[in-house]
Formats: sequence, structure tokens, C-alpha cells
Amino acid sequence: MVYSKAGRDRSRMFIIVGMVNDDFVLLADGELRKIENPKVKNIKHIHYTNMTADKVLEHLSRGEMPGNHVIRKNLKVLLEARETKGKEVW
Repeated sequence: MVYSKAGRDRSRMFIIVGMVNDDFVLLADGELRKIENPKVKNIKHIHYTNMTADKVLEHLSRGEMPGNHVIRKNLKVLLEARETKGKEVW
């Protein structure tokens, strides 16, 4: 899971769903940026967290495209986990 540091989507949570090259990644959140049309973002403009969207990773490792509902659910679970710990995890 990453946060956008720059642009109109600043402070928005995303999941990395692909790599374009060494400088750019493909991001989706399942809501504004669907898996069918991921956002191309410079890695300098994202903040990495130590949280992993396990269900999305399972789909991608099998070569499948995760559904937008899977991405939204994983982001929600990760956000709730962060809030219940009572401290920031990144």
C-alpha cells in the first residue's frame, strides 16, 4: 500500500498493481482508479508503507487481475488495521 505525495490525488491510498519501468508504477484504488485503468505514477511521488494487500498480491501472483471490489476491501482492511493499532505504522 502506498500514499500519493503529489498531484490531485495527494494523500490518497493506492495499491501498486504493476510496474512500467524503474521509475513508474501502476496504481489502483478500486474506486476512482479502477484496475482496468490504473494510474501511472512516478515513484518519487509516492510514499511506501510497510502494509501489504495480501488478497491483491495472491491474485497478481497467480497472473489474475484482481477485481475492484478486492482492492477496495483490502484498502479498507488495511486502513482499519492502522486505526486499531492506535499509532501510525509507516
